[in-house]
Amino acid sequence: MTDQASVPQFPLQLLSWAGNRAGGVRRLFDEKSGRPSEAVITTNLLSKLKEWCKEIAAESRNAARVVLLVGGPGNGKTDAIETTMEWLDAELGCAGALIQELSRSFRPLEGKVPRLVQINVGVLAAPRRPELSLSVVQDASVVAGTVGGSAAENLINELENALQEDVAGLYLCCVNRGVLDDALIAATEACRSKARALLEKVTRSVSLFPDAPSCWPLDGYPQIAVWPMDMESLLVENRDGSVSPATQVLRRATDANLWPVADTCEAGSRCPFCTSREQLSHAREENSLLTMLRWFELESGKRWSFRDLFSLFSYLLAGHRHESRASELAPCSWAASLITADHDAIRNAKPSAKTSSAIFELVAAQYHHALFHLWDRDAGPSLLKDLRELGLQENNTAMGLQWFLSSRRSPYLPAMIEGSLQSFSSSLDPALARPDAVVEVSRNTSYRLRDIDTRFSRSVSEGLEFVRKSRILTSLEVDLLRRLAELDTYLSRQDVRKKRPATATRVQRLIRDFSCRLVRRSIGVRTLMVLDAPLLNEFNKVVVDKHDDGVFEVAREIELLLNKNQEFEVSLTTTFGQPLPPLNLQALLVVPRRHVQPADPLVEGRPTAPLRFLEIGEGSSAQNVALTYDLFKAVKDIQRGMSSSSLPKSVLALLDTTAARLGGPIVRDDSVLRRAEIRLGNGVTIEQRRAAFGVVGRSRRS
Repeated sequence: MTDQASVPQFPLQLLSWAGNRAGGVRRLFDEKSGRPSEAVITTNLLSKLKEWCKEIAAESRNAARVVLLVGGPGNGKTDAIETTMEWLDAELGCAGALIQELSRSFRPLEGKVPRLVQINVGVLAAPRRPELSLSVVQDASVVAGTVGGSAAENLINELENALQEDVAGLYLCCVNRGVLDDALIAATEACRSKARALLEKVTRSVSLFPDAPSCWPLDGYPQIAVWPMDMESLLVENRDGSVSPATQVLRRATDANLWPVADTCEAGSRCPFCTSREQLSHAREENSLLTMLRWFELESGKRWSFRDLFSLFSYLLAGHRHESRASELAPCSWAASLITADHDAIRNAKPSAKTSSAIFELVAAQYHHALFHLWDRDAGPSLLKDLRELGLQENNTAMGLQWFLSSRRSPYLPAMIEGSLQSFSSSLDPALARPDAVVEVSRNTSYRLRDIDTRFSRSVSEGLEFVRKSRILTSLEVDLLRRLAELDTYLSRQDVRKKRPATATRVQRLIRDFSCRLVRRSIGVRTLMVLDAPLLNEFNKVVVDKHDDGVFEVAREIELLLNKNQEFEVSLTTTFGQPLPPLNLQALLVVPRRHVQPADPLVEGRPTAPLRFLEIGEGSSAQNVALTYDLFKAVKDIQRGMSSSSLPKSVLALLDTTAARLGGPIVRDDSVLRRAEIRLGNGVTIEQRRAAFGVVGRSRRS
């Protein structure tokens, strides 16, 4: 019999990692669902939960009795609860009895899974603790098993019951932000003051504000622990120094023990998936991919969830094909079928969509091209017309390019991560990196992107010879570029160009641009040379810098943008969003310069903040503003000489909003108004004196 452990599981099993398949959704105590990596992924939350289980077993007075895990789908809440129950079972000496009880309750033979499962865990413990009960809510949005009432009302009731002084039980609940907000509204409308105060504190604690209170334990409620699971980045190393959760997932996906031995799968050495695995097993390529994912978080403000990462790595290492085409679900088999089809194209068989585009599809299936997948999808129809004019309908390479570009007009990405992939590819595309950037492909070989562009603009053959010596391109890419070089050379022949010179030139430009983009992406992804890479790297350092050196520099630049010389102006004749009236009709309140400095966020008992904040102004009129990537980039653009009037509209709107938010409190702040003056459009300046206002003359603006 075949040893099951020796049979390669990947890349076929990676298909089930996708969020729309069985492995993408976790059900409590169901080993066949939702834990694609099989092993538990270490996170900061799990470290806290493990310590909490030890405190419960030791009957510590500091142990929380209520634990709320807040976040949306795909953030690992269910997996965290199951792992915690396993630890609690072990710490209390239940010998598996607690897990059995929970498994029976959450996997009923009939009916729906109940919202709330209650177990007298103390009876199962050794030694026994009869007073200790356990209540678990897997999903607070569920109302199954309850008598009337909405999900929000059920949450309020459960929290009130759990916090009664005579209750010694434990309450563990997974709740999304929507239910949490609904519960706060319901408690307010029902005048349930205690529940409202608690939910206000919980809601505040899971916010991004720099002055948000402690979560673990909850400020003012030592018996409650809250953790916002969607706040921390999965691409940042854990606080204990262990590798990031995303790194753990990727290393599982590229584990050589789970893949076929090199060159032994059905597609052999030309398998794009096995090639991608081999590349991502190297430290440089692994670090580059994870860093790009982190940069996308910083640029977009969106964080990758566990479900997103599992779906993404499934797509990069096993491809994406519709489930209805069952014969193509095995990635290596799919690649082998394309290699066979490509052999027909090599033998100059009659062009067809499958045979001619096979080499293009194989190259596009490699992880770096799957990641940066955008091509000019509108070029297909016009290219077909040009090929017909040139009589190239029988050329497999030319028709393959046309069919490949045309195929991009139909959906080809996993629906689960399509939006994120589109944004990612647009914002970080190595094909758009600055031409003067220098990329180091090895210790002895470096390229200036401008040199690559120049050579490919002259001919594909010259460009290929320039980069091929570095051996950074895969065999599939070299094969495709050779064929494109042959087509490019053919279009340069005088007998081909003399009848349709403009058409031949147009097709050549498309081929050379396609080839250059392919090479830029292949090199850029593996060496981390993507669009705005230096700026993104600098912003990442600012976000993680504990000494605030980078934040102070940005704060000084923003201070210059908000103030005019040593003064800050507030319009008294318009509200936010209205255009300023003509100069002679304006009335401005002018106060001393508003200072900008890094906000000092609370760190103890909270997850690591995903972004930094700036504190603008002083005293009661001070405002906190998020330091977004767009704002940071604008500051750097100004340092490089850009005019402030040329800033993006989003940044100008942010600055205007900040000024308006400052203006409201300022006009009510007596400490600021003592040194203020009003300047009218006619040149008159008014200032406040002890008992009245007085005109002091014409302003400097007149």
